[in-house]
Amino acid sequence: METLPEYALPFVGLKDGKHTFVFDIDTTFFNAFEFNEFDQPAVKVKLLFDKKPGLMNLSFTAQGSLGLTCDVSNEIFPYQINTGLDWIVKFGDEYDDDNDEFLILPHGSYQVNVAQPIYEMIVLAVPVKKVHPGVVDGTLDSALLKKLEELQPKEEKLDNNDPRWDKLKDLL
Repeated sequence: METLPEYALPFVGLKDGKHTFVFDIDTTFFNAFEFNEFDQPAVKVKLLFDKKPGLMNLSFTAQGSLGLTCDVSNEIFPYQINTGLDWIVKFGDEYDDDNDEFLILPHGSYQVNVAQPIYEMIVLAVPVKKVHPGVVDGTLDSALLKKLEELQPKEEKLDNNDPRWDKLKDLL
């Protein structure tokens, strides 16, 4: 991952209290993470930065659309996301980002880079199975879907009567 200096927020000059930052996320953001699973992402991330003595509360909200590839039809479709993330930044002896909910920066730090939590928030908002809405409601006209229907196994009516059991039923 290359560093993204536009996402490094210098907090030393900020007064205690709430501050708002807005980021427009597009393809170049995900290219920095070498992540190319989205087609034309357009996400607006709003960050409410609450600076307090000794710690900072960061509250992210993301709204926008991502172009996802359907797992069934291989068609690209727009997927709307609306997600959020709360993150706490504390100060300690050494840098520690092992926990998902908070970050520990060494004393004397003057900025925090918010690119990684933004990336994780957006990527985790995408469902594991990506299905085009047209596949779900049956309105998508795709050659691949037609071929899948054609190759679908035909249902055969199974005769559930086993003659061996019929002989036992006669005993009753």
